[in-house]
Amino acid sequence: MALEVGIVGPSGGGKTALFTALTKTGGGEYGKTNVGMAPIADARLGALASVVKARKITPATIRVQDIPGSGAAQLGNLRQVDALLVVLRGFGADVTPDDDLETFKLELLVADRDHVERRLERVEKQAKSGDAKIRGELEELRKVLAHVDAGGELADYAGELPGELEPLTTKPLLAIVNGPGGIDLKLEAELAELPDEEAAGYRDGSESALDEIAGRLAQALDLITFFTAGEQDTRAWTLRNGQTALDAAGAIHTDIARGFIRCEVVNWHDLVELGSHAEVAKQGKQGLEGKTYVVKDGDVLNIRFNV
Repeated sequence: MALEVGIVGPSGGGKTALFTALTKTGGGEYGKTNVGMAPIADARLGALASVVKARKITPATIRVQDIPGSGAAQLGNLRQVDALLVVLRGFGADVTPDDDLETFKLELLVADRDHVERRLERVEKQAKSGDAKIRGELEELRKVLAHVDAGGELADYAGELPGELEPLTTKPLLAIVNGPGGIDLKLEAELAELPDEEAAGYRDGSESALDEIAGRLAQALDLITFFTAGEQDTRAWTLRNGQTALDAAGAIHTDIARGFIRCEVVNWHDLVELGSHAEVAKQGKQGLEGKTYVVKDGDVLNIRFNV
């Protein structure tokens, strides 16, 4: 399943423009819930594709949600995302993006506190059945609510938060200022509708600000990139740092994970430098790994499996 980020912030700040720019959809609809896939630029992918003469190149992606509105109604739809991108208005008179960010963080705290209270009310009713697991969650929720009411945050709660809570304040949050001193999201949305070469010409050789956002997201989510390099399709994939070859197989397809036998591993630079999988193997730079192998950033994997 692709990692997912939610675009949030005050109405009119440029959330839909950011969605359009990231997903290159040709225009997200204002006032509507927009969902799309944002490609992650990676120069290594093109180099690998050239070596294997790939007919198709597929970048890694992150699923993006742009939900209209603001406040509790908006935030309630984003509890299952992995990170939040908050868009702050940096244009017009008397703009205060830093103050707006602090206000938004306070909204997150309030939303989480109310969410804990509502969950507690539900679990109190369910606990009357005598189920030990539910009663355990009830006791933990009471401690969590007391912690928050005493001025604490869910992110610094000493115990283990119940899994059903899905708090907002523990998610990575990246602030993006739309305007002078930040990113011109209207321009980025317009450039996203152009072919890559033409858009690069307008940038006069400078990198897209969206690449920086993707990089910050990857860092905040502690992501690594691995590759599959074949003539039919050369592709980039993301994993959390520390995940295994079996996790990588599951990211590609559940059937591959189910039938996992072994994993041939080479470093992307070795494959590009030596020119072929055969030469990499000949030079002794190909590893043969099992399910528990921890995938490294830049690994090229060839997973053998039997369904």
